[in-house]
Amino acid sequence: MASSIGNEKSVNPVLRISQLDALELNKALEQLVWSQFTSCFHGFKPGVLAHFEPEVKAFLWLILWRFTIYSKNATVGQAILNIQYKNNLSQTEKYQPLSKHQKLWYLIFTVGGRWLEERCYDLFSNRQLQSSCKIKRYINFGAGLLKLCELLNFLIFLQKGTFATLTERILGIRSVFCKPQSVRQVGFEYMNRELLWHGFAEFLIYVLPLINVQKLKLKISSWCLPIAGLSNSENALAAHCKECSLCGEWPTMPHTIGCSHVFCYYCIKSIYLFDMYFTCPKCGSEVHSLQPLKYKIEMIDLRA
Repeated sequence: MASSIGNEKSVNPVLRISQLDALELNKALEQLVWSQFTSCFHGFKPGVLAHFEPEVKAFLWLILWRFTIYSKNATVGQAILNIQYKNNLSQTEKYQPLSKHQKLWYLIFTVGGRWLEERCYDLFSNRQLQSSCKIKRYINFGAGLLKLCELLNFLIFLQKGTFATLTERILGIRSVFCKPQSVRQVGFEYMNRELLWHGFAEFLIYVLPLINVQKLKLKISSWCLPIAGLSNSENALAAHCKECSLCGEWPTMPHTIGCSHVFCYYCIKSIYLFDMYFTCPKCGSEVHSLQPLKYKIEMIDLRA
């Protein structure tokens, strides 16, 4: 009964972007599974999995294949996007699940191919024998030819929109939607709100780098704390050159920009390199010339 219902399901073609998204989701899942598995061995001796890494990976991918392709005719990424594989070798246009032979060959091409590639690289990477060099050369040639075939298959996929991988084309399995895709209707007010928000965000991204935030901050601070409104003690500190107008500390290598206020050399130099139109935050004077300030320091002042 279930097979008759499955045969009556109609076939809905899948967009190219959906097929590529499913492949990326599969890669992300494999990386997540492997990272979680290797985290269990952090307390062991380093390199404990190095000798058996291809076999361990093959075992994990075998488990994923058992609960995805073998049981559901779809990978995890395809299941998330409502996609599954169809037996494209059948003559009917109705949905036909994958045969057992196709599932087994899919396992051999994907899991077995990865294991063979990694294990062959480990076997022939450190050997210098003449026969090993020949075998390694043949393996490299075969790997390069396989990459070329995958590239040609991808170009054909971009043109026709079917068989995103070379394995799918060889086995005759095609990605289709499990259920008909309903057309999403978006409200007019929602679209206007999204367009306005994105337009405002792009405007801010364009304008914010053009605003000199540091200069604006200093300008506002000069308005809020004018020199006339300072207390007598602060005026005395400014008059006796005991306070940097930027950091408020005792000026290190004191310098002046032409006004009556004093700055640390590093403070005024760094901000002047950042902003050539810097003005004094106390009085608003522009930088005329950066000159060192020489005055006598009493020991009483240092103790204070």
